[in-house]
Amino acid sequence: MALHEDQSTAGVSGPIGPLTASGLRALTGDAAALPGPGGLGVRLAARLRELIRDAGALRPGTVLPPTRAAAAEFGVSRGVVVAAYEQLTAEGFLAGRQGSGTRVADLGAGARPAPKAPPPEEAARPGVPDLGGFPRGRWLAAYRQALTAMADGDLGYGDPRGHARLRTELAAHLRAFRGADTSPGALLVVGGAADGLTLLADTLAARGRPRIAVEDPSSPRAHALLRRRGLEVTGVPVDGEGLAVDALREPGRLGAVLLTPAHQYPAGIPLSAGRRHALVRLAREHGFLLIEDDYNGAFRYDREPPGCLQGLAPDVTALLGSVSKTLAPALRLGWLLAPPAWAPRLVHDRALTHPTGHTLDHLAFAHLLHTGDYTAHLRRTRRRYHSRRLHLTTELAAAAPHFTPLGTPGGLHLPVALPPWSREAEVLAAVRAEGYDVQGLGECALTPPPPDRPGGGLVIGFAALTPAAITHLVGVAREAGGPPPPPGAPPPPR
Repeated sequence: MALHEDQSTAGVSGPIGPLTASGLRALTGDAAALPGPGGLGVRLAARLRELIRDAGALRPGTVLPPTRAAAAEFGVSRGVVVAAYEQLTAEGFLAGRQGSGTRVADLGAGARPAPKAPPPEEAARPGVPDLGGFPRGRWLAAYRQALTAMADGDLGYGDPRGHARLRTELAAHLRAFRGADTSPGALLVVGGAADGLTLLADTLAARGRPRIAVEDPSSPRAHALLRRRGLEVTGVPVDGEGLAVDALREPGRLGAVLLTPAHQYPAGIPLSAGRRHALVRLAREHGFLLIEDDYNGAFRYDREPPGCLQGLAPDVTALLGSVSKTLAPALRLGWLLAPPAWAPRLVHDRALTHPTGHTLDHLAFAHLLHTGDYTAHLRRTRRRYHSRRLHLTTELAAAAPHFTPLGTPGGLHLPVALPPWSREAEVLAAVRAEGYDVQGLGECALTPPPPDRPGGGLVIGFAALTPAAITHLVGVAREAGGPPPPPGAPPPPR
């Protein structure tokens, strides 16, 4: 396997000798017969992980066979072996150098790889991607290309909507992968989804309709931001089909509805087709704006993700997106696609507050989009995150069977319902004391429940967690949740 330029070589001991493809198959068995959930790549990665960590059959420094040779021996596509190698490299079980192949990393005596990224204070935080997987080499190459190709005029203040090259590439990407109804002239490049939401909130207040409905539960940060901008925030319940449209109160007084239709936060469910049409009809009838936060639209693991709501109703929907979940929050790159009637005011306000954008970042991201490096990065991270989600649900089923995973297979977080004898506040305190920044389901409610209320749930960000960290987190949560009450015991008061 040719080493990707972004992979680390730390933790590798000296070479022991290459393992042949037939030797690897003798250790793992036939790929098609490997047990466990997930596809062949996931099951092969699980078997190799077991051989490295538990059985000790693959010693540190062992050079694995090239992916082509291994794929031919197993009788599978090369992509299956590539996916398994990349997953274990990302977790720290494998490493390599350009030209010297992929080797088993030296984990130390009895050691398991510790979580490498994000930092401890962000471990398990919902929505934080695997920052160790940021494509540093590709981004650096894109920066070099941008600096080489950019005109002198690109160093000026530029277009407040963002550089035309990025808007062109981004419009094509959103049409192809999110089903958006857009053109380069309709897009506004912003500093992340929160920046775009701030711009929309200020415009709502200026229009004299400062009342906004949000999903309940939803992001506490969004609640705080909207209130800080002077808006009146009202909640709408969420059920198995997403936002309960029939529960919208006084729609004629609303200026907007903020929602996450592709993968509701935190419940992890998509807005049903029937609810989409009902919400659009209501928005057109009463003249309010639908603000679609497409925060996890790129990640669905059992099927293609649903297209964005904006593609169905561009006249009443403003689409918000960013690279914070797909690349890294530190880039502060996002986009806002608003209805034509809203665009002039938004561009005017953007020009006042941000007379120039981060042109180098715009051009670098445009290069990633144009070359296909961005979509290739998404494919790699989908495989990695799917594997980690599977590991988390499998660990919960085995070690904490009374904890119930919720939602559809997608996103970067897993909502988990706690058993009725547990208390959310106590479980949160225990996992946070171990450095895991897990969120509580109750904390996402517009009016959070009292801390001593039994039950509740967790919102676990799994994207950056290694299998060892997942196992540890689940164990801590299980212990804090307590054992089931004896048969016949009265249920805890609610």
